[in-house]
Amino acid sequence: MKKLVLYIFMGTCLMVTAQSKEEKANAYFEDFKFDKAIDLYRDLASEKRRPSLDVIQHLADSYFNMNRYQEAVKWYEKLYSIKGKEVGEGNIIKLVQSLKASMQNEKADELLRDFYTDEDRLNMMLSQKKHLDSTLGQQEKYTTMNLPFNSRKSDFGPMFFNDGLIFASARDTVKSNGELYPWNKQPYLDLYVTKPNNSNYIPEKYLENLESSYHDATLTFSWDGQTVYFTRNYLKKKNKLSANDDGLSNMQILRGTIHNNELINVTSLSFNSKEYSCGHPALSPDGRHLYFTSNMPGGFGESDIYVVDLNNDGDVLSDPMNLGSTINTRGREMFPFVNNEVLYFSSDSHYGLGGLDIFGSIISSKTQYSLPLNMGKPLNSNMDDFSFIRENKKGNGYFASNRAGGKGDDDIYRFEKVKATDCLEYSGYVLNKLTGEPIADANVELKNSVDELVSIYRTDESGFYKIILPCNKKNTLVFSRAGFSKETVMIQTGENPEAPSKDNKVYLTPFDSLVEKDGDMEKIKVNPIYFEYDKSDITTRAEIELEKVLFAMETFPEIKIKIESHTDARGSDSYNLELSDNRAKSTRRYLLSKGIDADRIESAHGYGEYRLKNECLNGVKCSDQKHLENRRSNFIIVSKQADEVRNAKR
Repeated sequence: MKKLVLYIFMGTCLMVTAQSKEEKANAYFEDFKFDKAIDLYRDLASEKRRPSLDVIQHLADSYFNMNRYQEAVKWYEKLYSIKGKEVGEGNIIKLVQSLKASMQNEKADELLRDFYTDEDRLNMMLSQKKHLDSTLGQQEKYTTMNLPFNSRKSDFGPMFFNDGLIFASARDTVKSNGELYPWNKQPYLDLYVTKPNNSNYIPEKYLENLESSYHDATLTFSWDGQTVYFTRNYLKKKNKLSANDDGLSNMQILRGTIHNNELINVTSLSFNSKEYSCGHPALSPDGRHLYFTSNMPGGFGESDIYVVDLNNDGDVLSDPMNLGSTINTRGREMFPFVNNEVLYFSSDSHYGLGGLDIFGSIISSKTQYSLPLNMGKPLNSNMDDFSFIRENKKGNGYFASNRAGGKGDDDIYRFEKVKATDCLEYSGYVLNKLTGEPIADANVELKNSVDELVSIYRTDESGFYKIILPCNKKNTLVFSRAGFSKETVMIQTGENPEAPSKDNKVYLTPFDSLVEKDGDMEKIKVNPIYFEYDKSDITTRAEIELEKVLFAMETFPEIKIKIESHTDARGSDSYNLELSDNRAKSTRRYLLSKGIDADRIESAHGYGEYRLKNECLNGVKCSDQKHLENRRSNFIIVSKQADEVRNAKR
């Protein structure tokens, strides 16, 4: 792009040439004929060992305006080496942009750190850099596509119109009797309408009676589509350019009404002036505010974004208000667009990738805006990216760019949100429930909604794990470690990425904490289970102990047990055998009633007094405490799987 985004702003110059070489070069420069100015300035620079600062400045700016960035770097650096920080922020901005366009990003960053002593400004740019850096390593959020209606000339400034787009283009070589804009040697801009979803649709002129012989560009509509605001040169009678005292035809914002597909009642907005340019109008969704770009006196930089209030009829109610230093810089801020309480605009001075980049800032009020954040790749490139618009619902939209690989000078691109595949970073620690200590090498299995294993992870020495969960899925995380219980966590993710979920703690119960050794047997650890005298019904006291059995079997669902019930030697042998068997089977029924599968209880038998633990046989006098040792129920682990758990724990 030969700075087409600027010329709707800088207007059209009607200067006359001068006599000396430098005066003639300056005249070309003022008339935006930068290619001719470069030839003369370069001659002047070669003729003198030390060319004047004016020649160096104009030569650098001419290369910059022609997008010849590598050559611009040479002359801006020469200027910086002579003047140091006195070179001014405007030149630093252009040098930084030229370096980035030449893919010398590290050098550009170093220059920014060296130049800026304003702590607030530097911190602002470092915050923007940190945000941009964080996006560069991530999956890009959008896909972009060059659209078939683009021409070999400049096409930019898209705006939604019914089921199509209106855009500005320099494709009409007949306009203005073939007269070309001197900056880029292209025809003057006109507005076209197209249907971007129809590759065979040929763009048509939008409203023939809107067309002038010079620039007609960048427009916005009221909510009902009946009122249009657009950018045009100042003109006088017979469709001729109207210049100010400096010979410059600036730009203005006009308002008109659409009636029967014609533009009527065209008026210039009250804040326009021939002494400066106003352009790039953008209405807020409620139609109460009009944002625009201007280089009117009192701004921060080369061009700033302003806003005015409108009444219900679209009349201007307030003086233009500059959006302030959060939005505007010493460089160029242009092409505002408002969607869902976010102001989008392009800037070459907020921290970016090079040239104009697209930024977004949340609107808190008409006077308060959040730190503008770079929209990142692929919306932005090392060249100019601008005139961004997006749809309300899906968030897709359009923008223009002069990046490499386009069809013409500036091209319009469609962007669409990439359907996210990863939505949630989920992390935390796996800990021993008994001691609170971390469990290293614990398995973390990610399973899908049909219990299929998707992937498996392991915790580190501190018990830490981190998993990236897919979007719009019912995710199951199963935490386990040999010798410990399994724990399951269900996480449902949505369609869009979420903030990371951190410090999630999962506690695993050690198997050994629930069992005890009894010779060669391993059994669930319980206190004596008491029954009422001569009865086998489960008492409240017995339930307390059986809850421990339930917990162990629920915590380790792979184990199987057998139930053994014993009595002391008091009473007849046959009576004790029957009583203990009834108690064992009553215990089994209780566990089954609590949801334990029948096949997990291999058997439930009573052994009466046939397996005493001490010397208290029939006829032997013993204390009650000694007899109590023989009155017991055992829950012996018999499952082979349980053996594997125990062996792994060892």
